[in-house]
Amino acid sequence: MLIDSHAHLDMDDFAADRDPVIKRAVQGGVARIVTIGIDLASSKKAIEIAKKYDFIYATVGYHPHNADEADPRDLEKLRALASEPKVVAWGEIGLDFFRRHSPPEKQVKAFERQLDIASEQALPVIIHDRDAHTDLLRILKSRKRQYRGVIHCFSGNYDLAMALIELGFCISFPGTVTYKNAVDTQAVATRIPLERLLVETDCPYLTPLPFRGKRNEPLYVKHTAEKIAQLRQLDFEELAQAISANTIRLFNLPETL
Repeated sequence: MLIDSHAHLDMDDFAADRDPVIKRAVQGGVARIVTIGIDLASSKKAIEIAKKYDFIYATVGYHPHNADEADPRDLEKLRALASEPKVVAWGEIGLDFFRRHSPPEKQVKAFERQLDIASEQALPVIIHDRDAHTDLLRILKSRKRQYRGVIHCFSGNYDLAMALIELGFCISFPGTVTYKNAVDTQAVATRIPLERLLVETDCPYLTPLPFRGKRNEPLYVKHTAEKIAQLRQLDFEELAQAISANTIRLFNLPETL
């Protein structure tokens, strides 16, 4: 059993064949999928998709790219959506100082407000961090509490991973861990505690080898898991069982469907 802990099934990339994509994933051994909201409209669509399938779950949140739009009224609408039974986390939230589609100061404000709301809702958080490692760690440490959540698409080094794990986070790896030049990412995937490791596709992005260059989809999460099993010198089934248990525990998913 594998779980894709981070997919974007609501995106237009899947508009023409969303149902076949999901069917392929199930036939290929992906037992559950968490589809991620990145703004109000995306979060609503994620919930709609999750309601259609017993094995798909949804999240709500404002991505840092969309921090400009995260006004108090829409955040309150997200808070109401978060009470839906299929919503299992708040996110994708965080900081992206690489593309800067929203000004950094607005990203920080939206991030901190959503951390508060997630805590009030007793939901784990899904965090995006790109070129913002120092600021992310500073903000999280300044709040002086333990967290429940995951750093998705991890791009830092081992020391950063362990600092985030000490704060309570899991670390999730997408298809980038399969790339030949991903030496640092592979080192982190090899060394962190197994009980803190998740896998994801982040589809339609970050397609793993051997499909790099094509649209990513949940089925391909198995290639990421296979690479990590190889790196850790573990039997694939052993790794799959462990990371599935981690995902079920983090998102408080039912043990059986």
